[in-house]
Order: sequence, then structure tokens, then C-alpha cells
Amino acid sequence: MTFLYIISGLILICAVLFGLWVLLIMPGRGKQTANELKDVHFFAHRGLHDKPRIPENSLAAFSRAKENGLGSELDVHLCKDGKLIVMHDESLKRTCSRDLMICELTADELKGIFLEGTEEKIPLLSEVLALYSGDYPLIIELKPYRGNHKELTDATVKMLRTYNGRYCIESFDPRVLLRLKKTAPHIVRGQLSARLNKGGAKLFFLVNFILSNMLANFFTQPDFIAYNICDIKCASLRLIKKLYHPPLFYWTVRSKSEQSAAEKDGGAIIFENFDPRN
Repeated sequence: MTFLYIISGLILICAVLFGLWVLLIMPGRGKQTANELKDVHFFAHRGLHDKPRIPENSLAAFSRAKENGLGSELDVHLCKDGKLIVMHDESLKRTCSRDLMICELTADELKGIFLEGTEEKIPLLSEVLALYSGDYPLIIELKPYRGNHKELTDATVKMLRTYNGRYCIESFDPRVLLRLKKTAPHIVRGQLSARLNKGGAKLFFLVNFILSNMLANFFTQPDFIAYNICDIKCASLRLIKKLYHPPLFYWTVRSKSEQSAAEKDGGAIIFENFDPRN
């Protein structure tokens, strides 16, 4: 009898843990706009760059994407003066060979810095929005740093109030999605994720586990999921897809084989370094 009690207890614990898992990964019901954005299918990662001639996240890259009839994915940081800058890294070291941090500089101080040895400058978000002018959709990734998630999110929402184009906002940081849910629930929001420590992120184990498995979804209610194509077999992602069927975006697709995997899984494609249309 004691053995049966132990087995029954273990089964009950497993059932409760599975139920909690299913609950925590549950995304929002989604907005129709999220599906409309997914149906665009192809988004150029950091613009349609062509290094070393056209650097990532440059006006030239976004202009080239627009000319080719493509949506773009882009990254946004908050400057010291509250301006919004389009740049992937918080540091300028990789893309500008300058050991400086965006959060410690003003937009004016960034004007004289060039991207990757070209004559392209670091663009403001307002410049990218003006360039696209609503012709093709944008995936805007917010990249908080040093706890500025509220300020970054609020500044972005304020700027987008006058933008008439199609767009969505995504972030790895659930706090951004919570802020959007509270202050701008009409905006399509997406949870970015991947097996983060595998990709080089240095996160506390529990934080990495929560973010990689999207265990904050119940609270943030994302309209779509954007997941690393290399981690497509993630158990939480598979369960979310099977149970909830949210719009899926896969990044960063760099080959025909990865494109086939993403399309087979029903996801839109955020691509770079090849042309998925051919």
C-alpha cells in the first residue's frame, strides 16, 4: 500500500506540474493583425544588408528592403537623452569599432559615428519610420538595458502613435510586454525567445529557464511567438504550437533548409544572407 501511495503521489505531482506548465506558456488569444503580419511571410533581419557594402540596421539596408518589397525587423535602444536609436548591440564596439555604450550617449553624439567602415550613420527610429512610410510592415524589437524597459517602451509607443504603417513590437524581456499590455494593449506584441544560454547569453539559471521556455506568457499574453530557428524543437514551443496555435515567426533563417523547416512549421521568416524568394 505504501508503494501505491508513493506512485499515486508522484503521478499527482507530475500532473500538477504539467498543468502548471501548460498554464504558464499560454499566450494571448492574438489579434487579427498578428496573423496579417505573419502572412507577409518574409522580413529582412536588420534590413536587407549586404556587408561590407551595406551594414545592418542602416537606412541603406532598410531602403533596399523596401525597394525589394520586403518588411524589415529592426532593433531599438534608448539614448541618454531619451531619443530612440536603431542598433542591435548596446555597445558600439562590434558595429562601429568604438568602445562606447548607447545609454551613455545622446543622439547628437551618435550622429558623427559611422557603421562598419561605411558612410552610413546610426539611424533614429523616426528616420526608419519616415523611410518606410507604411509601405511594408516592420517588426520592432525593443532592447532594454539597465532596467530602462519602461522608459524605452513608453518612448516607442509615443512615437508610433503618429505612424500609420503596419508594425508589431517584440522583445526578449517580458517586462516590455507587460508594459505594452498595460499601456498600449492595441499594439501587437510578441515574445522573442530561444535557448538563451546556448546562444551565449549569461543569465542566472532560473531566469534562463523561464525565458527560454516562455513561462511568463500567462502574464504577458503575447499575440505571437518569435523563436530561434535553430531551437525549433524546444518542448515549450512545440506544446504552445500544439495547444494554442499562435502566429509564429522564426529567426534568423539563413539557408533554404532552415526556410523549409520554418515553412513546414507554419511560421513567417525573418531572414538574412540569402534570398528566400528564389
